[in-house]
Amino acid sequence: MTQHQAWLPEAEPTEKRTMASQLEMLVRQDIINGRLKPGTKLRLKELALSYDAGVIPLREALSRLAATGFVSSAEQKGFSVGRISADEIRDITATRLHIETQALAESIRLGDVEWESRLIAAHHRLDRLPVVEGPERLLKPEWEAAHDAFHSALIAACQSPWLLRFAETLRDQTARYRVLSMHYAESIRRDVPGEHRQMLHAALNKDVERACQLLRDHYETTTQAVLNHELLSTPQKK
Repeated sequence: MTQHQAWLPEAEPTEKRTMASQLEMLVRQDIINGRLKPGTKLRLKELALSYDAGVIPLREALSRLAATGFVSSAEQKGFSVGRISADEIRDITATRLHIETQALAESIRLGDVEWESRLIAAHHRLDRLPVVEGPERLLKPEWEAAHDAFHSALIAACQSPWLLRFAETLRDQTARYRVLSMHYAESIRRDVPGEHRQMLHAALNKDVERACQLLRDHYETTTQAVLNHELLSTPQKK
């Protein structure tokens, strides 16, 4: 056995993990943006061609996404895009508000100058980026990342790792619904940057009650925009 052959088996799993991570990110983004529709069957060979990837790392990527709810997995039936429903978005929103308002209140009370600086910087980037792109009004990935960073910064001074972990998980699960809300006419009239500016000012002013109410209004407006339309009230076709 040559030296090259000796280390190759150890290098291969690392390469596969890297490819699986990249595919996980790409498929997740396509699910969030609606390119892969809820309930759609995910056929490995077709996806492998679409993403110019191998079946093995793609299967691993889909398995990871199944663990987070973006993909459904059933024995003998393979993978499909996770379904969406009115009940789910109501439940996610209610749970998210219960957890995140607690985290926000503690973060504001404990936040120091470093927290304020991080929050201001996160908002500055978010405020400078366009929200959507193209005639399909798809959320720009850069804005989506900045949006996550801003909401993470709001609660970053919270001292409970579990609250922060649950908040992150729930924020991830609302991504598809947030994208849906951008497709409706009322989203054009909504001043999302203004909502973020109000939350920033309330947090910096240490106004816990107002900041939490603004956060509730922010999330509930998105949820109601989705519920006002029929997409979630009709069964998704495979």
